[in-house]
Amino acid sequence: MTAIPRRTALKGAAATLALPALAEPALAQPALARGAPTAPRPADVPLFGAVTWTLDNGLRVVLAENRRAPVAAHYLYVAAGAGEDPPGRSGLAHFLEHMMFKGSPHVPSGAFSRTVAREGGQDNAFTSRDVTGYFQTVEASRLPLMMRMEADRLAAPLLPEAELEPERGVVLEERRQRTDANPRARFREAFDAAMWGAQHWRGRPLIGWEDEIRAITRQDMAAFHAAHYAPGNCVLVVAGDVREADLRRWAEEFYGPIPARPAAGRRRADPPAAAPEARLDRRDPAVREASFLAAFAAPSATWGETALADPLEVLAHLLGGGPGSRLHRALVEGGLAVTAGAAYDGDVAGVGSFLLFATPRPGVSPERVEQALRDEVARLVHEGATEAERARSVRQQTAGALLALDGLGAAPRMLGGALAIGLPLEAVEHWPQRLAAVTLEQVNRAARLVLGAPGLAASGWLLPA
Repeated sequence: MTAIPRRTALKGAAATLALPALAEPALAQPALARGAPTAPRPADVPLFGAVTWTLDNGLRVVLAENRRAPVAAHYLYVAAGAGEDPPGRSGLAHFLEHMMFKGSPHVPSGAFSRTVAREGGQDNAFTSRDVTGYFQTVEASRLPLMMRMEADRLAAPLLPEAELEPERGVVLEERRQRTDANPRARFREAFDAAMWGAQHWRGRPLIGWEDEIRAITRQDMAAFHAAHYAPGNCVLVVAGDVREADLRRWAEEFYGPIPARPAAGRRRADPPAAAPEARLDRRDPAVREASFLAAFAAPSATWGETALADPLEVLAHLLGGGPGSRLHRALVEGGLAVTAGAAYDGDVAGVGSFLLFATPRPGVSPERVEQALRDEVARLVHEGATEAERARSVRQQTAGALLALDGLGAAPRMLGGALAIGLPLEAVEHWPQRLAAVTLEQVNRAARLVLGAPGLAASGWLLPA
């Protein structure tokens, strides 16, 4: 159980959601459309060939059948995460995730995970800005048991008052270990708050501010569950050796009886007009290497000019996607930096962000590295990328789509994450084809709009004391 940053769900195996470590069975290299892995991929072949339907109570069910091993992955996504935390109660979605393991009408506290382990499976949960997810991986014949237990706690978690304070201590210790004891995590938390505002949904830490975690009550959790854990606000994704007819029957049997009810929905604030603190430079005695970070508000797959989401993916890769990218050539190969890159966070419910980062080589001043990075970005904005760069970026990114088929957890992570933020199934299934259709003109326009025009942005350094 952990609070995690949301990672893109639509970039293939190389950049799927950063979920807690999940040991998956060793599976053979997948065949595409029942052909050899090296066979050409027809343009209209979906990644997973998933099917979906909706129960009468509104729960959406997705099946990505995969018969290569007698294993099933069962993921329940709630379309509410840290971005739905109410004012003054940051960390509520994550705290509730922990308490969902404390029993339901037919499953005593702690028995869920013990049962999964007894059956030889693994289970966990995670909270991102957009979703809360609960998942199990088991031998395929044990899937109905997982569905029965998950449906039981979705419908009526006990949230026992006696276990609230001990679990609050667990959450606070998690915050201490992941954030308070990590200077880079502390800086990133402060940076996000400086850019977006400490109470904006993008500016609050996923795990919550410490004083607000301490203020969360059982009544807060019950209200959040009532508002967001309605069947119609959830997506159930199953992948593995499961037949559609069986899953339809089990979904009706276990999830179907949960009463339908309205869900609160998302109320995501737009970005502020300007960053409360556009520049944040900090020194920390625990830091040995300086690091630079810049962030820009950007359209996403669900906000603003959504057609730019795919071009921004290509832009981030050709600008800073590892060896061969512009920033790597200019700063790393140029002898100025140890690392330099770019990343785009666009698979979110609301405004996205575009990041630039760099770590100077020993002996190179931060000012020189920052100027070189900004010069390279300005060159791209004013001169534009080349067709060769666009083609290389698309080729490298879509190659990962083949690898996405290999891991059992890839399908539920990618499909569930997309559907839970309101994207259609095709957003995942035909992502490689859509990315390949991105034009050079679109990439250069995205660069001008996000990196070249005045808008919400922030930058700063974390420096040794």
